[in-house]
Amino acid sequence: MLSFVIRRLGTMALTMLCLTMIVFFLINLEPNLKKLAISQTEMHTSAEQLESWLVNHGYRQNFFVRYGQWLGVVPKQPVTDPATGKPTQRFSFCNDPLEPKFSGILEGDFGCSTKFKTSVASKLFPALAATGILMLCVLLVMVPISLLIGILAGMREGSRTDRTLSVASIASTATPEYVSGVIFTVIFASWLGWLNGSAASASQGITFYNFTLPVMTLAIYGIGYIARMTRASMVEVMTQQYIRTARLKGLSFGSVVVKHALRNALIAPFTVIMLQFPWLLTGVVIVEVMFRSDVGYAFLNPRIRVQ
Repeated sequence: MLSFVIRRLGTMALTMLCLTMIVFFLINLEPNLKKLAISQTEMHTSAEQLESWLVNHGYRQNFFVRYGQWLGVVPKQPVTDPATGKPTQRFSFCNDPLEPKFSGILEGDFGCSTKFKTSVASKLFPALAATGILMLCVLLVMVPISLLIGILAGMREGSRTDRTLSVASIASTATPEYVSGVIFTVIFASWLGWLNGSAASASQGITFYNFTLPVMTLAIYGIGYIARMTRASMVEVMTQQYIRTARLKGLSFGSVVVKHALRNALIAPFTVIMLQFPWLLTGVVIVEVMFRSDVGYAFLNPRIRVQ
């Protein structure tokens, strides 16, 4: 068992290493570096001045050296001020060491943001906390509603209630977040004016007024999928022999459902619920970008992180 856990952890570490190297390479492609240099200088800066800026700020070092510095396995080297020839920090808002030092992800240093003119940690962790609250709210809304819909639909297979709830579940599952988010924004923010069309950022705080639309957008998709799985499990359980025996013994339909059917019918849905966490980690970024939340923007804008 211990060897299996060690192998799995080793596989995860190798996967993370490969993925971070690929992302680091893509972010540091020439067009992205030129865009960064332009954003930090002027739009009409010459190509020679842009190249000089990249060299002076350490962006022309060997790729693997820079990746090792970002990772924290290669010591960071201070840049030299062209005017004085002395070691200096790359940016005034960045607390880079003035002597060779191991300072990377493994040491807890996430770098500096050229977009927000501050450290990445000061923007990232408060935004991640807001994302965690958003995911928790989605689960608190999504799980009870989806289980209730699935149970009601599966209790009486083929009934009008079953058909109505099944159609609603299929429709919600077939609608991606970026479509339902636009629809909800138009209805509840633009037309009715009940809710705010911009999600709460880490600095604005979290309220019902500005957090409801992103929660609705994420929950509506998951509700349909979990409800369909719950219905299928409930339909299968309701046809079992022990359910028929309980009905023949004179138990009411409600007692049969609550005492006998639910216990077995909810096993499969809870497995599906656990599988929703990876989907939330990806879907929440899309919704946050739609509603202009801080953390989604921070992860998708490559200029925010200084490598």
